[in-house]
Amino acid sequence: MKNVRTLLCASAVALCAGAAVAQDGIDDATRAPYYASLEGKTVAFIPQAMGFDLTEGWAAGMRGALEPLGIKFEIRDPNWSTDAGAQAITSLISEKPDVIVVHNPDVQSYARLLKKAEDAGIHVVQVNMRSSYSSDAFVGVDYVGMGEKVANRLVEVCSPKNGGNGKIAIVQGILTAAASAYQMKGINNVLSQHPEMQVVANQAADWDATKAKNIAATVLQQNPDLCAFAGFWDVMDVGTGAAIKESGKDVYLLTQGGGNEAACAGLANGTYSEVISWDVPGQARDISSMITQLLQLGTQAGTTKTSLFSPLTSLTKDTVKPSSCWSLN
Repeated sequence: MKNVRTLLCASAVALCAGAAVAQDGIDDATRAPYYASLEGKTVAFIPQAMGFDLTEGWAAGMRGALEPLGIKFEIRDPNWSTDAGAQAITSLISEKPDVIVVHNPDVQSYARLLKKAEDAGIHVVQVNMRSSYSSDAFVGVDYVGMGEKVANRLVEVCSPKNGGNGKIAIVQGILTAAASAYQMKGINNVLSQHPEMQVVANQAADWDATKAKNIAATVLQQNPDLCAFAGFWDVMDVGTGAAIKESGKDVYLLTQGGGNEAACAGLANGTYSEVISWDVPGQARDISSMITQLLQLGTQAGTTKTSLFSPLTSLTKDTVKPSSCWSLN
């Protein structure tokens, strides 16, 4: 009986304690340290340029996620000038923000400066286009994997066994950019296994729609039976699509981009045949999460080497849904 009374009393105490918790709530012991680790910190974003879908989307997403946490977010816009971007990084190294987020123009130009920034105690997060220097974190596309995905789709669309003639053309961006250099590695990984496929042209349009249009028009004149173009950015490939339309030929245009509403519009009006989207809003969320993790961990800059690859989604006119593309609005 004594043991029973003891158990009953213990149960009563537990019930009373549970009732008190239910009434008063429980404080989250991790909450205060979380906000304290972020409050007053500074994040600086160096894009290639502002004013286009990718960088505007990343900036809006980061600002919306970071500023409510008490983090100061600022942008240093080099406006397509690699020299101005290098100067911006140099200035920031002296100013010592907590994190620099950088969209590299190519694999080499900022490499030394990014290491210098981390040596100075500044965390560096690279976005979508790698430098040859691996910093604390990279968030973006696995471009070797992208190249393999692109090449496999070209084989599916254009190989002779699938009813095509195997003739394809490639319109790159800047040759030394990660989106071009790494992607070509992935493309060649696949095409080396498919001798029936013939790359009749492979040229760089430097991310410029007018150059892409001129290149595509020339390629179509020289190869009137071309099966498909593979373009490396949908904004640039507006020009490629225009050249195809003006030629009156039925040529498959496979492109890629951040999934902005213009991509869905391009699929609807026939500018593109297929768009591989890497979802800019999702990337912005991942970048922001990576920043908050680095700030919470408090590790020395340059001691972690984390990659977070973005999921890829293929969109066609038949598969596009209202939620497939995003708008800054």
